Amino acid sequence: MTTFSHLLADLLRRDPGRPLVTFYDHATDERVELSVTTYANWVAKAASLLVEEHDLERGDRLRVDLPAHWLGPVFLGAAWTAGLVVTDADDPDAVVCGPNTLDRWAPRADELPVLACSLRPMGVRFAEALPAGVHDVGVDVWSQPDSFIPWDPATGEDDALAWADGTTTQAELWEAAAAGSHLTDGGRLLSEANPASPPGIASFAEPLARSGSLVLVARAVPERLETTYVAERATARFPRTADQD
Repeated sequence: MTTFSHLLADLLRRDPGRPLVTFYDHATDERVELSVTTYANWVAKAASLLVEEHDLERGDRLRVDLPAHWLGPVFLGAAWTAGLVVTDADDPDAVVCGPNTLDRWAPRADELPVLACSLRPMGVRFAEALPAGVHDVGVDVWSQPDSFIPWDPATGEDDALAWADGTTTQAELWEAAAAGSHLTDGGRLLSEANPASPPGIASFAEPLARSGSLVLVARAVPERLETTYVAERATARFPRTADQD
């Protein structure tokens, strides 16, 4: 399991119907659950969007500038499927952004692909018109196929992450995730961290590598977290708390 694609294919063979990412937004009461199969379909569509529609190639750098949201893990998976490098740099080859960062990236739509996510329920389009040159993921993603086969597949030696503090290959990422300590194999991890950020990447990578699942809570209401934890049968929290030691 040296690449994301190998890991996801293994999960699809073994238990395609189990939950992989469950998303809550306490501010809106939205709940979205992606099974392994549904997640894989979204990843394929997003990868096709990046590669076939916007001509990104293996080794190109993608900025996933989204808040804590279920589309974050989708675009992480799409990037790694296509052999792209997820970066937090200000000079990526393409960017996926949300409403709160749209103003930052829209002026650069003439120099790089800017894909905007409305973050509305079910991943639908923006209600208002977007700036010129900005692509609405909620419009473009639905026409993409449910499967994606890269013509130049990523290897374990390809970079998966290029953060300000260094790079990580796909093999290194999944080796570290499999050896992680945030949850046990098959566990269910509740997290408020943004999976598409350096501090939060392990909150998604570890459940994926350890046959577990992620319960991601955005705009959490503290007094509701315990209720969510119990209702979702979570077994651990991210970051690791004292009562897990």
